[in-house]
Amino acid sequence: MLSNSELRSAVINSEVVAQFKLMVFCLSLPFLTSRGFSPLLAASLIHAAVDEVLRTDLTEFKKQSVETEEEGDEERLTLLDGESLQRCFFNKLRDVCFEWQKQLPPLRPLKRFLLVSIHAIRNIRRKMEDRHVLLPEFNQLFGLSDDIDRAYFAVFDGHGGVDAANYSATHLHVNVGLHEEIVKNPAKALKCSFQKTDEMFLSKAKRERLRSGTTGVSALIVGNKLHIAWLGDSQVMLVQQGNAVTLMEPHKPEREDERARIEALGGCVTYMDCWRVNGTLAVSRAIGDVCQKPYISGDADGDSFELTGSEDYLLLACDGFFDAIKPYEVVDLVLDHLMQTKGVGLKAAERLVAAAKENGSSDNITVLVVFLRDPQDILADCLRDTKSLGAGDDAQGSPFNFLSCEAAATQ
Repeated sequence: MLSNSELRSAVINSEVVAQFKLMVFCLSLPFLTSRGFSPLLAASLIHAAVDEVLRTDLTEFKKQSVETEEEGDEERLTLLDGESLQRCFFNKLRDVCFEWQKQLPPLRPLKRFLLVSIHAIRNIRRKMEDRHVLLPEFNQLFGLSDDIDRAYFAVFDGHGGVDAANYSATHLHVNVGLHEEIVKNPAKALKCSFQKTDEMFLSKAKRERLRSGTTGVSALIVGNKLHIAWLGDSQVMLVQQGNAVTLMEPHKPEREDERARIEALGGCVTYMDCWRVNGTLAVSRAIGDVCQKPYISGDADGDSFELTGSEDYLLLACDGFFDAIKPYEVVDLVLDHLMQTKGVGLKAAERLVAAAKENGSSDNITVLVVFLRDPQDILADCLRDTKSLGAGDDAQGSPFNFLSCEAAATQ
């Protein structure tokens, strides 16, 4: 029987549940995978243990409530006792592991082919402020049991500190997975989750006096649809049948619509070695940057695309890469890498990062390549197209000249 105080706490039960899920999902997947669990098994175990914990009364873990600082806002933020809640979760996780040792339930992997290559370097910067997320086990982590494949990928490029990038990398995908529209309208869930994450981090930033921000780009594959959303100048591109496909336009202050929005709010866009908002940031939208809101918007843009099966790979990267490498160069670099490795794509991102550094990038560099087809099939198609084109003028004039990668491999 709940006491009167517990009954009052029950009205915030959904908030407590959401906060618990955020904490568990953020911490547990890296913990298990670092101990030899396959990502598929780890995600499934976490979801099962979460279900067990949620059968208990989470209000007993309520630590305190903090009033928001905005005048006239009576909402309160509920904080949980993280130590005791983590202890409860890991006890449940241990129990689930014992049960599954007796009989392992069926684990459904993706039907779609996915191969991920990721590489990130600090470069010559003092700190590494990039973060990335790859989650092919999206369904298992969030308990989505329908027959539709889902996979999530993201790159975050922090500035003014790493707090915003860390926070976004651990919270954004959870907000997506817990969004009420994730099944019916995943595009909306993805786009709205950027705004939600921004609001959550701003609340934390005000409490803890944090000033950092982060750009971000994410891709959510749902069945035969690709949904993307972004803030700032981290970007995602697609390569389809050897052609670079632009999917988005980054948020930069010099964009006419961005400049108009900023100036309408009373801000300014000035040139100081590059175009900057109020003379400071070189991006016009981001998560965080509490001192630059609302000029630095947390309202993400998004788009959706049909996947036909002819797509080679997705590439997500920060501006440290795209400022040094053009999209058409990506195509040649990846194909050249596949020629040299005989169709092994696991280190394709490493080759791309090295090329960006060689081209003069001094920034943090993160590149995430998601192969949507077997790299060996991509290579075979390249060679077949090369032979069919021959050495004609059309082949020499193509911006995606596959002959160059074959020549490089045979020198």
